[in-house]
Amino acid sequence: MAAIPPAVPARWCDTTHIAGLVADALHSSAIGAWLVPDDDRRRQVLTAISAVWVEHALLFGEVYLLVDRSATAVWFHRHRPIPPPAGYRERLAHACGDHLDRFRALDRVLKAHRPADAHNHLAFLAVPSATWRHARATALLARSLVRMDRLVPSYVEATTLAEAALYVRHGFTACDPFVLPDGTTVHALWRRPAGRCVAPAVRSPTSRPGWTWGRCE
Repeated sequence: MAAIPPAVPARWCDTTHIAGLVADALHSSAIGAWLVPDDDRRRQVLTAISAVWVEHALLFGEVYLLVDRSATAVWFHRHRPIPPPAGYRERLAHACGDHLDRFRALDRVLKAHRPADAHNHLAFLAVPSATWRHARATALLARSLVRMDRLVPSYVEATTLAEAALYVRHGFTACDPFVLPDGTTVHALWRRPAGRCVAPAVRSPTSRPGWTWGRCE
């Protein structure tokens, strides 16, 4: 097996390339098809929206690339509430057109289930279907977690059992799943660097003050 290249912090000039990687990963997914049913427009729309969030992560988180630019990990530091991207409503409306309501619905569901506790949020782990895909995803996740573990716990949403299994192998623990507007089940996972943990409090329409979202054992 060939050596997997190291991961390095992304720069602002990498935004367009990273947005393309994220859009490519979403393009063939069930949620991507639901967000933009028109296959001819899907990649264009997803790339434009991904660029908004990649830019935001460079300001309020960290973004990593393998040095061969084949894969990326996009993290947000949600140690405290962060503002939405600058001009988000206008940029979202311009990029999405007739699909705006679907993107807004997705935003609402993800926000409602996001942990309230301080955490690092892995928003995107985009690795193309190519040679050594699993090894690249594993290397990129492991190398970015070295940095994340110095700060606060980490949180991620997986939309397939294979993705969830990858995160479990890296020390994440599954908590209560939830469902996206298209019917996709999301497996939410939480990671502390060491030890057992109680899962984080989550903002949810059904939550009560002091209620804790599941348990991570």
